[in-house]
Amino acid sequence: MLLREGQIRIPSGCAISGIMNRDGEVFSGHDIIRSIALMHDRSNGLGGGFAAYGIYPDYPEHYALHMFFEDDQSREATEVFFNNHFDIEVGGKIPTRKTVKITNAPLIWRYFVLPKENKLVESGLGADEYMARCVMRINSEYPGAFVASSGKNMGAFKGVGYPEEIGEFYKLDTYKGYLWTAHGRFPTNTPGWWGGAHPFTLLDWSIVHNGEISSYDANRRYLEMFGYRCSLQTDTEAITYAFDLLLRKHGLPLHVAVTALAAPFWSALARMDDQQKALVKAVRTVYSSLLINGPFSIILGSRKGFVALNDRLKLRSLVAAEKGAFIYVASEESAIREVCAAPDKVWSVGGGEPVIGLLKGVDQL
Repeated sequence: MLLREGQIRIPSGCAISGIMNRDGEVFSGHDIIRSIALMHDRSNGLGGGFAAYGIYPDYPEHYALHMFFEDDQSREATEVFFNNHFDIEVGGKIPTRKTVKITNAPLIWRYFVLPKENKLVESGLGADEYMARCVMRINSEYPGAFVASSGKNMGAFKGVGYPEEIGEFYKLDTYKGYLWTAHGRFPTNTPGWWGGAHPFTLLDWSIVHNGEISSYDANRRYLEMFGYRCSLQTDTEAITYAFDLLLRKHGLPLHVAVTALAAPFWSALARMDDQQKALVKAVRTVYSSLLINGPFSIILGSRKGFVALNDRLKLRSLVAAEKGAFIYVASEESAIREVCAAPDKVWSVGGGEPVIGLLKGVDQL
């Protein structure tokens, strides 16, 4: 029997794209939808999503909780938790557009919150750590509730469908941000469900990912030693938490964190000077359980910029381009040229070599 596309496993499926203005100038979600839509055939309709930064200038210091609820009962139970732990500035449904394709959406709500001061004092935690623990507690202990994103002045918009359908559903053409990332999903090992669509987020971090991580269990066990709860049925969650651990908790410089996750081969060490060699060996020893094995290309977004990275063997494609203050990354060059026909520079990203785009005046994510 001749198998057709969609009836066979396509391990190189999934598409990622990102667009950023380094001057911090905001632009609508129209271009990122066009970019990811061009790679339609890399997805199968079981997941699409976007992360957007700079979209909530009226609440820049509030944590924007984007929530999925199975029903009103799960929403009401979660709101009891919210009222006990946060001061809620405003909450309500996220505006959506009726579409023919998106028919099975959960309840989708948004809350702008700050941790209660007395709770911070009791916990002895900083606001970010307090919020991160609350997010993981909701995702693991509150049935029917899922935190889609929890950062400041950013949000994740995702669901089951092709990415261009998800973009239309959430009215992303009406939002303006300075950094957008997008994902078209072709799940191979996990189900297509609203919470499982990319991006995966924690605080300001968001990850879109094409690939398959064979080191998931080793990565997960290491992260759980530091209090992370991996409960969302996907390896991408572990990548998000790994960056949070290295960058936020341990304060590593970005270029050092990258060598922990996509460590240079031992043969590459021989070409380094003594100082570089000592640093990479130390990082590889301390964080050996965070080494990501398997094919991948990812975009890590944050309020300060992004880093795009693929595996050391470059088993997943990744292309980058620049045009003035704009920097682009995508699975295919065509997805960049769809929105930037004549870039100043285009290049194929080398295996394990990060593409870093930071806001002007910023030197670290």
